[in-house]
Amino acid sequence: MNTFVLYRQRIRSALLLISLILFPVTIFYFSPYIPIDGAANGVVNGSLIVFGLLFAAALVVGRLYCGWLCPGAGQMEAAFAMNDEPVNRKWGWTRWAIWIPWLGAIVTLAIVSGGYHTVDPFFHIPTGVSLVHPLGYVIYFAVTGLTFTLSIVAGKRGFCHTVCWMAPFMILGRKTSNALRLPALRLTVTDTACVSCHRCDRHCPMSLPVSRMVEAGNMESSDCILCGNCIDSCRKKVIAYRFGRPDGAPDKVAAKSLTV
Repeated sequence: MNTFVLYRQRIRSALLLISLILFPVTIFYFSPYIPIDGAANGVVNGSLIVFGLLFAAALVVGRLYCGWLCPGAGQMEAAFAMNDEPVNRKWGWTRWAIWIPWLGAIVTLAIVSGGYHTVDPFFHIPTGVSLVHPLGYVIYFAVTGLTFTLSIVAGKRGFCHTVCWMAPFMILGRKTSNALRLPALRLTVTDTACVSCHRCDRHCPMSLPVSRMVEAGNMESSDCILCGNCIDSCRKKVIAYRFGRPDGAPDKVAAKSLTV
């Protein structure tokens, strides 16, 4: 077993902590407001570029970003100490109720303004650093407070399941990848040694019924963030990463290094 695999969850936690520490610098690059104002002014802005990149990345690595790099993920998982109950996943529709009108507003404003004619990654972020004015700190504490509070009230990663405006880009990216049968990073069941201990269910930060997915032999879920917790918590090692098409054999070279 290589060192990365041995310390995989510690490495993941460290990356999430670094991302959270950098959040005062990066927060406006994830802003839901800046793309709206950018559309009204015909400006392709930093947030819009980031959302487009998240969609593109999801074609190949699904929602890996959510599991390994999201600034709010560290907060949400820290909240497990106060509430580690599975989230009621039926509330997943709420993020779409937010995302669809929001995206519709961006498209409408872009059309009304005559389309995009300027690319400015630092639109509303002239110094490149998000928090330089007092209002920015108000927004920062409001977002981080909401992220933490929803995770305590709603359960594991409550914010991610209910109001996150970035998750739909990656969900659609993954669904597009699957529809086109593109090679991508996935989870797979390696053998039938599962003893139904449900450790994978308890360790899944997204409240997925992992043991049932293993039993069905289908590890695909739009809410899977490829964090690897199910792989590392399974004592029988029946789950692994693989790189391949959704219903085909994994790429042999990639499978050799990822199936661990």
